[in-house]
Amino acid sequence: MVTVSLIWGIVVVVCCCLWLILGIRTRRKGEPPLENGLIPYLGCALQFGANPLKFLRANQRKHGHVFTCKLMGKYVHFITNPLSYHKVLCHGKHFDWRKFNFTTSAKVFGHRSIDPNDGHTSENINKTFIKTLQGDALDALTEAMMENLQLVMRPSALPKTKMAAWETEGMYSFCYRVMFEAGYLTFFGKDLTRQDSQRALMLRNLDNFKQFDKIFPALVAGLPIHMFKAAHYAREKLAEGLRHENLRRRNCLSDLVSLRMLLNDQLSTFDDLEKAKTHLAVLWASRANTIPATFWSLFQMIRSPEAMKAATEEVNKTLEDAGQKISFEDNFIRLNQRQLNDMPILDSIIKESLRLSSASLTIWAVKKDFTLDIEDGSFNIRKDDFIAFYPQLMHLDPEIYPDPLTFKYDRYLDENGKAKNTFYSNGVKLKYYIMPFGSGATICPGRLFAVHEMKQFLFLMLSCFELELVDSHVKCPPLDQSRAGLGVLPPLNDIEFKYKFKYL
Repeated sequence: MVTVSLIWGIVVVVCCCLWLILGIRTRRKGEPPLENGLIPYLGCALQFGANPLKFLRANQRKHGHVFTCKLMGKYVHFITNPLSYHKVLCHGKHFDWRKFNFTTSAKVFGHRSIDPNDGHTSENINKTFIKTLQGDALDALTEAMMENLQLVMRPSALPKTKMAAWETEGMYSFCYRVMFEAGYLTFFGKDLTRQDSQRALMLRNLDNFKQFDKIFPALVAGLPIHMFKAAHYAREKLAEGLRHENLRRRNCLSDLVSLRMLLNDQLSTFDDLEKAKTHLAVLWASRANTIPATFWSLFQMIRSPEAMKAATEEVNKTLEDAGQKISFEDNFIRLNQRQLNDMPILDSIIKESLRLSSASLTIWAVKKDFTLDIEDGSFNIRKDDFIAFYPQLMHLDPEIYPDPLTFKYDRYLDENGKAKNTFYSNGVKLKYYIMPFGSGATICPGRLFAVHEMKQFLFLMLSCFELELVDSHVKCPPLDQSRAGLGVLPPLNDIEFKYKFKYL
């Protein structure tokens, strides 16, 4: 027995020695400063995951604006000086943005790779997104969202006495419910064959989406979904509703979904469930960050009397200029892209809310060894490493944004009340000063629609409802750091507010 224990002890010591000799990367000449961490494979992942902002600021003070960290067996080079961002993007030919994103999508949603290089599909999904989410296609999508928001916000079944009374609800729950349903209907249409059960089906979809989204960070980190039975069931049920046979029964499908159905059938070897799971990826991408961003925009606006006054005046002027008025009959408010774009106060409120709440991680895989030439020097980068931006460092930099933790609704307005786009670091004007949607080839192709739908939501809330916080002195809820790196951080706790319809 002692002998067996001794042998196992020797094996463990030998393995540890081999890891120390072979498993720890050493910094080569010309490479950025290196943090290997103390834990095999994980490296610095635990410290980074606990509080990315704190971790990166500490390494920034220690090493400067460029450094390398081992995270989950990968070596990630963090570029933290916003003045260097545009020069990093000039090296785009050395980067592969697909590798990380496509691998993550397959792992989380349960389909095979959507990278054409892997042979399962020849669809250029980024081209599909740009074609159906930007340009002329954005008009139809925006119009559909405006109509669906009003359908969800003012259900016709409610009696006028009920509509005239104050309703109290959690603000995050309200935003989640409204933005999920309106977005689902906008992208995936309405099932006209089952209108009587449409509401119950949407509530089930909402519950399943919440259940799946709750464990999303764990899935991205590499944990198998089978560890989470409820979330696995929720994902499969969501996907079931997005099978092509079910989508063909729905009316007013978006151009994005219609085109993807066609391309999936023509250009992929996916089975029916895998096709549905690629649509589920679209649903998640369109809702998961827009919902918390909408909450933060509404919450920050309501708790600031100056923001509420300025935004309400802008909304009323837009209604007047458009020759429209609120009605609770069959008439809907309709705004075109020009009218939506011509609301700088709402735009500034949304940007400022995103600045305070977004914690996205922009990441590219390196295709071959190369030298990165940027403002902070020249650095040798190895093939299969990763380059990363963490824009929250910039968003909360007091040199760029004085008093960075305070919400200022007019931070993105100039002295004439127009959009402000001049921000400085070290006395130098920044090309990139707010980056909630990523940058370069990885920038979110649906960002224009996302801003439009948030602006539509705020517009309708201000024009249709009287709004109040239940506790006018409520503190700002803390951010849920478990989702750092994935986009907009939701609140850790909900905030109660009350609302009632105007003009009844």
